[in-house]
Amino acid sequence: TMLRDTFPTLLDEMVVPASADIWESSRFALDLPATAPKAAGGLAQATYELFAGIIEFGLANNLSGIVTVTDTRIERILRLATWPLSRIGQPKQVGNTEAVAGFLDISYASLLRIRWRGRLNGPVLWQPVLIQSA
Repeated sequence: TMLRDTFPTLLDEMVVPASADIWESSRFALDLPATAPKAAGGLAQATYELFAGIIEFGLANNLSGIVTVTDTRIERILRLATWPLSRIGQPKQVGNTEAVAGFLDISYASLLRIRWRGRLNGPVLWQPVLIQSA
């Protein structure tokens, strides 16, 4: 995995969670204008839609979680969105950023929190994609 092979210093000698129901994310991002609609916590509505889509995709594929490497700024956004990163190790300086490895829960409870906080009334993924993924 990228975490094990490229960023082992972020593990603090912990073992990377490895299971068929845990996938790894390398990055996710949005490029939005400052005028993009906002939701709770001052986050862009599209941020909640992105997070809900990741969780919906994970549920459709029977995942229990995602391991990822991100920076502490994104960790803060995840926390504000009510999808907190469970740290695997302590943050470390990587290049120009403070990076951290962590685990994101894929569950209906996580999805409901994201939908509530982001004022999402239902699925964000196109229904045939959800059916095909199931």
